[in-house]
Amino acid sequence: FQYLKRHDQGYNLDTFCYEAHSVEGSPAECLQQFLLHCGITDPSWSELRNFAWFLNVQLRDCEASVFCNPDFVQDTLQGF
Repeated sequence: FQYLKRHDQGYNLDTFCYEAHSVEGSPAECLQQFLLHCGITDPSWSELRNFAWFLNVQLRDCEASVFCNPDFVQDTLQGF
């Protein structure tokens, strides 16, 4: 939810790192972001759950990857 919210607000996500167990916004705001970004017009709860799970796995892998670390990559992959 935090990534989607910041993306919509135009933040630079290259420097954002999720803090475990931190809570932002309400459950209604979270659901609204998932509905906005899941890509399905009228998703079921199962489809929303799968979207949230997949997004979580991808973002966790991205944060763990050295190739997504701006300190390591510097300007080598700028704009990628």
